[in-house]
Amino acid sequence: MTEISIAIVKKTENLFLICLRPDGVHQGGKWEFPGGKVNQNETAEQAMLRELHEEVAITAIDYSLFDRMFFDYGDKQLNLNFFLISKFSGEAIANEGQVMRWVNKAELKNYTFPEANAAVIAKL
Repeated sequence: MTEISIAIVKKTENLFLICLRPDGVHQGGKWEFPGGKVNQNETAEQAMLRELHEEVAITAIDYSLFDRMFFDYGDKQLNLNFFLISKFSGEAIANEGQVMRWVNKAELKNYTFPEANAAVIAKL
């Protein structure tokens, strides 16, 4: 069982940050919100803050836990923590060379996300 923290970064009321997962990783070639594994001796919140800084160079200022769920992909079982970031500092950049976009909420449905994200996107 892997615990994951995910940052749903909201720039304006309808603009969200998404990144393309690299090929060769689990769910590669699909779009995602920034995030990653929770390390040992780290809380879900600390992992979200760390991953956000590592992946896209921004610091969450105002955020809350938006949703939490278990998802079974068959080959991987994940405990997912989704945080909604409504205020941040810094300018988002693709620190890991990933494709990154600010996308209107209405357009999120046009991007292929991992299946676990469907309920959260609908809830937005």
